[in-house]
Amino acid sequence: MAKKFNLKDFFINYGVILVMVLLVIYTSIMSKNFLSVANLNNIMLNISARLVIALGIAGCVITAGCDLSAGRMIGLGGCIAGVLLQREDYASRFFQGGKPMNILLALIIVMVITACFGTVTGFFIAFLNVPPFISTLAMMEIVYGINLLFTNATPLGGYVSTYTELATKKILMIPQLVWISIIIAVISWFIFNMTRHGKYMYAIGANPQAAEVAGVPVKLTMVMIYAKAAAFYGLAGFMFGAKSGGASVNLGLGYEMEAIAACTIGGVSVTGGRGKVSSAVIGVCVFELLKAALQFLGVNANAQWIALGVIIYIAISLDIRKYVARK
Repeated sequence: MAKKFNLKDFFINYGVILVMVLLVIYTSIMSKNFLSVANLNNIMLNISARLVIALGIAGCVITAGCDLSAGRMIGLGGCIAGVLLQREDYASRFFQGGKPMNILLALIIVMVITACFGTVTGFFIAFLNVPPFISTLAMMEIVYGINLLFTNATPLGGYVSTYTELATKKILMIPQLVWISIIIAVISWFIFNMTRHGKYMYAIGANPQAAEVAGVPVKLTMVMIYAKAAAFYGLAGFMFGAKSGGASVNLGLGYEMEAIAACTIGGVSVTGGRGKVSSAVIGVCVFELLKAALQFLGVNANAQWIALGVIIYIAISLDIRKYVARK
């Protein structure tokens, strides 16, 4: 028997997304340049790196956790990539002498280093029962301090052209950075839906005690989730560096909050056990389109933060309401 359509439930589940769609339509009518190729290209580039962050943090949220260290990990990843990929003839080169590293090798180094920090975070959460909020908060400070010492708080630039071209060159009319985010989304979908690790992740989010009784390696899975998330943050930092042509210790500051909010808007439940890759994709798209629409409508830049905060409040409240209703 087909389930009866409930208009109230529809607005509760998709109200925020519907409002965003209407806002985009209104903005496109009021500003012809909003749907221009140049602006859509810029929006896609903004979505690409932020989607990678959201896909990393989604696993943490599905297990009813969080990761406050994401922003600082992004900064560390961007700075490491910048140091390894500066031009030989750049006057303010971080390391004098030696040649820039191969881009792929630099990316691997960035992701491995950030994954190591994520592994430490996951260890404290899984084996020492430190709450995710506290563990990731501590790691946020540690990573920031290490990055300050590593770069001496000096902004980086002068990258090799092959690195910055990731944001400018296109394949099939789509920027290479966007293709990277698509590949990561496909890999994440496979992990979430087709692997034991994905099933374990949802089981832990639903009920960690029951999952452990059922034979799920809860501790190892938690460590892997935070290590994978940190590797994604490193990749995002690498992508932001290519897009902006520079990096500093403040790269990625506050992006973890946007990622958590985007996941929640898309349907990843902060109460754990629910969420899809498509949820992160939808949430990030909605968030970035909202920011772009507010800019084109001439909303005060400072007031935009209020609008984003209100959206987060609404999304979290609706998520909690759905959780209570299921209970």
